[in-house]
Amino acid sequence: MEPNLEIPLRPAQYAEHNLVTAILNGRYPAGTALPAERSLAKKMGITRPTLRETLQRLAAEGWIRIQHGKPTVVNDFWSAGGLSMLGTLAKYADVLPNGFITRLLEVRVTLLPQIAKLAARHQPLKILEYLKNQPQPTDKAETFAAYDWELQIHMAVECDNPIYPLILNDFASLFHKMAARYFLPQPSRDASLIFYRNLAAAIERQDNSVEEIVKAAMEQSIQIWSKIKQSEHI
Repeated sequence: MEPNLEIPLRPAQYAEHNLVTAILNGRYPAGTALPAERSLAKKMGITRPTLRETLQRLAAEGWIRIQHGKPTVVNDFWSAGGLSMLGTLAKYADVLPNGFITRLLEVRVTLLPQIAKLAARHQPLKILEYLKNQPQPTDKAETFAAYDWELQIHMAVECDNPIYPLILNDFASLFHKMAARYFLPQPSRDASLIFYRNLAAAIERQDNSVEEIVKAAMEQSIQIWSKIKQSEHI
């Protein structure tokens, strides 16, 4: 598959794009042996050292298994991959497996309520200050996407656990692509504005409802995303 990008890719980027998209779209399913380096490099129009460098990087992330003297085999990346794979997956939103975004939102249901609770405990004033500058109902989807992402990052940074921002940062590019679609319908924007107000009120009350409010909003986002996907296929 040829990359459909405005900016020309460097040879190593092209090799990665070619291989990862082929794995994600099923052209190279799990258990498949990749062509020999010489023929694969020739097919891509790149040098063998460039291809080898890319293969080593993909092997480190868990996409493939390099066996000396044997063909390189495609892994089941769901079971063989690690957190480092998320950053690579995020670059290929157009060819992600069906249901991936929903699964990602389900992870957020587990992750973000805890982040919000810790942030509200450690730095409530900083989170409230950010929540004062909420988007307007008529603002564009891109404005909501940027605001919503920065809120998540602010909470992750202020929750006094440096691992949380590292995890969220791997989702950055994928989130922005998904959120641009998510916030297009007015009900999505309205639901988020209600969430921001409820979150601010809970932090001001200093009660134990922050985690519950965030969890409910994250669960609602899955329902909203499901309706968006259904409407796109009508």
